[in-house]
Amino acid sequence: MAAGPHGTPTLRDVAEGAGVHAATASRALNPATRGLVNAETARRVMKVAETLGYRPNPMARGLKTAKSGTIGLVIPDLTNPFFPPVVRGIEEVLEPAGYSGLIVNTDNDLLRERTQVDLLRSRQVEGLIVATALVDHPLLEQLHRERVPMVMVNRRPHGFDVPSTVPDDAAGVALAVEHLAGLGHTRIAHLAGPTTTSTGGVRARAFRNAVRDLGLDDDPRLTVVCHRWSEDAGAEGLRTLLDGDAEFTAVVAANDLIALGCYDVLSERDISCPDDLSVVGFNGMPFLDKLGPPLTTIAIPHQQIGAEAARLLLDAIADPTRSARSVLLPVTLVVRESTAPPRRCAGAVR
Repeated sequence: MAAGPHGTPTLRDVAEGAGVHAATASRALNPATRGLVNAETARRVMKVAETLGYRPNPMARGLKTAKSGTIGLVIPDLTNPFFPPVVRGIEEVLEPAGYSGLIVNTDNDLLRERTQVDLLRSRQVEGLIVATALVDHPLLEQLHRERVPMVMVNRRPHGFDVPSTVPDDAAGVALAVEHLAGLGHTRIAHLAGPTTTSTGGVRARAFRNAVRDLGLDDDPRLTVVCHRWSEDAGAEGLRTLLDGDAEFTAVVAANDLIALGCYDVLSERDISCPDDLSVVGFNGMPFLDKLGPPLTTIAIPHQQIGAEAARLLLDAIADPTRSARSVLLPVTLVVRESTAPPRRCAGAVR
């Protein structure tokens, strides 16, 4: 079973090794046409290709099929630890299906996002997995009207129906509030995420509902909206709470970066966590167990979110008429050392 003349295995080498015509080998190696080949023949062709180390040329395939074999991944902030495991989950599904991902970073800038999406479309991506969606998002509405296959990750824009994969935000916030209430906290603050995102809105509403359902102090002064999902915004939010006139003994942060901002302020103001203030994050970022104290958080299945998004997009590409569906993924409470019963003698943080 020899390779081509330059040592690189060719499609003809695979076909000869499997005892089939080159056209049959090509169909067997293409996920989009594999179903046209007898299953046993397809397995034999793929086994020979693997043995020879043959790799299909996606550009050559694209010239024949008008398909690029690429997916665009639109990420708002690559420095956010939330996204690498999501991207890993996407890749784990795309690669066996014969696709690769092209990642662009928007820096949460709408003009940059439009430029980057135009770049992806110029490269003939077959669909988009988008993690930047705002509640009102004209660009995504335009892409939807133009029938570009899309899946949202961790977001649900309003006004049009597209597939999405999201963690169960409401259940996660309820778990956080119930945990703190179980420790004896009755005045719990919330550092909410940006109201321009569905995630910020859903988690803020869930917090208010959980407080009411548990009969805790429902004080609107205890909710401060952070205008970015960032450490700096979290620090600014906690300073606003501490400088206000509402007492509280615990904080539920809308994500882990906002919770990290709380840690910065606790240090600068010499406030002990959890003795003076308990803190809960959301997302389950890596290395939270290395903080001082390790952060209690709501963990979400990052890789599964990515994998489900990739599956939904492949479904949409295969059948553009398929109705949009969303996948809601379960979350878990991870209790660490940033939460404890409120100190009776110390009073509330002011």
